[in-house]
Amino acid sequence: MSNYIISGIQQIGIGVSNVTEGFKWYNQNFGMDVPIFEEAAEANLMLPYTGGKPHQRHAILAINLKGGGGFEIWQYTSRIPQPAAFTPQLGDLGLFCAKIKSENINASFDFFNSKQIKVLGPITKNPENKNHFFIQDAFGNFFEIIEDSVWFGKGLKTTGGPIGMIIGVSNLEKSIQFYSEILGYDSVLFKGENSFEDLAVLPGGSVKAKRAILTHSKSRVGPFSKLFGTSYIELIEAQNYHPRAIFENRLWGDLGFIHLCFDIKNMAALKVKCEAAGYPFTIDGGSGFEMGEAAGHFTYIEDPDKTLIEFVETKKIPILKKFGWYLDLRKRAPEKALPNWMLKFLSFNRKTF
Repeated sequence: MSNYIISGIQQIGIGVSNVTEGFKWYNQNFGMDVPIFEEAAEANLMLPYTGGKPHQRHAILAINLKGGGGFEIWQYTSRIPQPAAFTPQLGDLGLFCAKIKSENINASFDFFNSKQIKVLGPITKNPENKNHFFIQDAFGNFFEIIEDSVWFGKGLKTTGGPIGMIIGVSNLEKSIQFYSEILGYDSVLFKGENSFEDLAVLPGGSVKAKRAILTHSKSRVGPFSKLFGTSYIELIEAQNYHPRAIFENRLWGDLGFIHLCFDIKNMAALKVKCEAAGYPFTIDGGSGFEMGEAAGHFTYIEDPDKTLIEFVETKKIPILKKFGWYLDLRKRAPEKALPNWMLKFLSFNRKTF
């Protein structure tokens, strides 16, 4: 294999103050009810982003078998995780709002309202003419609930997992090049400059901004590509507003969206590509890293505004934990999607509250 493969968005990292409460909330309200791993240990490989010293942490990776990526719910246990010192606004630099897919936008809207979750405004249409609305979770994070037609399996909610991110950037064209050249988001579905009515419900949402919505022109391949499905990157460059970094003066793992993670194959080829493009790995966890019942090779790069992008080359995942069935992905063709039936066995690991 001479080139690398991106199978899709594997997960979005979310820093929380209580990992058990976080998992329960996302389980009950987003259907993120299949835990892939849970581990409490020392995080000693992220030192450039954790103040130069290791910290204890507790993390749970959970997915929704309807499709989309997962959530890595992450809590410091050796320090008190810190919120932003200011209220982040649309256009502030970094991961601002996660995109969650919905099979029935009206039913999702009614569900969140029935749970007395903070729903921001009515259902509107984005520039792609897709119906969407925004919510704020119990921990202050923003999510865009957006209609989608690509599904993998069955779940207990009308929503699936994350299929993208709204990201604040300082230079739209430079960021488009980055996400296209390295991550394959080479199809521009929309690009414009305005004050966008559908974003007005968000903090700072009435600001005039340059906006682009990107996707990948080619269908993703690789072991989990059918589960992850199609994904989107939405970039916002605020005009007449001086943006701040959402993680300004904070550590990776503090409260909020801490990284955007992609599942890949051929880390060596990816490293060459990132270095040639001017975005070398800032973290390389090595090929023998284990986290709970899963194992793989993880690395990080920074986008043009230092937003953290994680790559994971998955080596082993548990399929049926109670029977000790673990899948070794090193023995499979890297471009080949896993059979649907195999991934659907993960439903036997489902945990509900």
